[in-house]
Amino acid sequence: MAARTQAVLFDLDGTLFDRDTSFQELVKAQYRAFAPALRAIPRDVFVQRVVELDEHGYVEKALVYRAVVSEFALPVPLAESLLAHFQDTYASFSRCFPEVPAALANLGGRGVKLGIITNGSTRMQEDKIRALGISEFFDTVLISEREGFRKPDRRIFDLALDRLSVGAEEAWYVGDHPVADIRGACDAGLTAVWRRTCYWQTPDAPCHHIDGLDELPDLLP
Repeated sequence: MAARTQAVLFDLDGTLFDRDTSFQELVKAQYRAFAPALRAIPRDVFVQRVVELDEHGYVEKALVYRAVVSEFALPVPLAESLLAHFQDTYASFSRCFPEVPAALANLGGRGVKLGIITNGSTRMQEDKIRALGISEFFDTVLISEREGFRKPDRRIFDLALDRLSVGAEEAWYVGDHPVADIRGACDAGLTAVWRRTCYWQTPDAPCHHIDGLDELPDLLP
């Protein structure tokens, strides 16, 4: 018989946070904010190219904006201005997937400990979690910059288990990336759950598959 689930840990971007929709809305706002410099480029062309270069958050934004400025022959200093605008306003565009608050409340109401393990900068990830309005659900939050380890390094998973005082066999991990999330969680001994996406390959590590977090409570022993 499977051990009763004592804790569920989550990735942030693309799992709890509807990152792609939020980022697209931010880039549309950037087009409006920098209209005098960008008006020669159709809005949809600018937005599509920035989103493509971003690769779902896996490319540093400084590189994204430098590439955009270069490709469209824009003034070089504009890259730094776009980056600063991104850093200052991104959190305000943060939106959860619709089912997330109810799913977290369900799990917490069952006495399951909850946590987040996310790669990224401390400031940016903390700002997003706060803007999403879900901080109250979590017993611990681990951010790679602050902890000194990045997923899929098992040490960041081990730290989370230690802080929640649970064993790996009692914990589940939910994420969207096949390597950073699913392979990382499996290597650390957690039960992995892949939130399906249309842009990452299916994980080669053993895991459950879900389309939304509302499916999660029924999976847990």
